[in-house]
Amino acid sequence: MRTSEALFPAGRQALYEINRYSAAIRSGDLLFVSGQVGSRSDGSPEPEFEAQVQRAFDNLAAVLKAAACTFDDIVDVTTFHTDPERQFEAVTAVRTKAFPQAPYPNWTAVGVTWLAGFDFEIKVIARVPQAA
Repeated sequence: MRTSEALFPAGRQALYEINRYSAAIRSGDLLFVSGQVGSRSDGSPEPEFEAQVQRAFDNLAAVLKAAACTFDDIVDVTTFHTDPERQFEAVTAVRTKAFPQAPYPNWTAVGVTWLAGFDFEIKVIARVPQAA
């Protein structure tokens, strides 16, 4: 018996259906969010890097909202970067706004060579609040 539930942000389910994956899976009180990139509503990348990172965080917020979660519910973060050393400052600027105070979530940053036309991706695990 499958006890998982697929969740999608408002207005973006078609993009996930085209690529055949879920934005997030809720299993019990855990939410596993697929990697979010800085894509516009049509799926194209935001051209400027810091704006792309901000858009990825905005897209993540929309997925979290679909599960009645916020950034405060995130316990684990993995980010993927095409040029970590050059991108660190811009990512930190956006990250600091999303997680302004301790306790901060676990965080793993991974350097990669390809992200399907994007330069940054973020995936998370969150705990779904009891009321949800």
